[in-house]
Amino acid sequence: QVQLVESGGGLVQPGGSLRLSCAASGFTLDSYAIGWFRQAPGKEREGVSCISSRNGSTYYADYVKGRFTISRDTAKNTVYLQMNSLKPEDTAVYSCASDRGLYCSAYGWFAPYEYDYWGQGTQVTVSS
Repeated sequence: QVQLVESGGGLVQPGGSLRLSCAASGFTLDSYAIGWFRQAPGKEREGVSCISSRNGSTYYADYVKGRFTISRDTAKNTVYLQMNSLKPEDTAVYSCASDRGLYCSAYGWFAPYEYDYWGQGTQVTVSS
């Protein structure tokens, strides 16, 4: 059974950091590109970042570039999202998803329809 499980969310003050984890079971994460998405209340789901398999190329949305870092630990079958300098507008449910192929689509990695399997999400709240 293919499953993605996110963890690491929580409440953090503005300017703080969190590291989200996306652990896979039932398949090898390294066989697919993995994306992180987020959805705030009343808003559509939006792409945050993507990491390709094999070459490890990464993509970031402009609103997180320079603050978030995506990485992969093949041995642990886990993808991480390190989030620094968090802002209140980063508050959302964060989900990871596996792409259909090895590489993030350069022109469409941020589109949910590019991804097959999704985790249940983890809440991130940035507030003082």
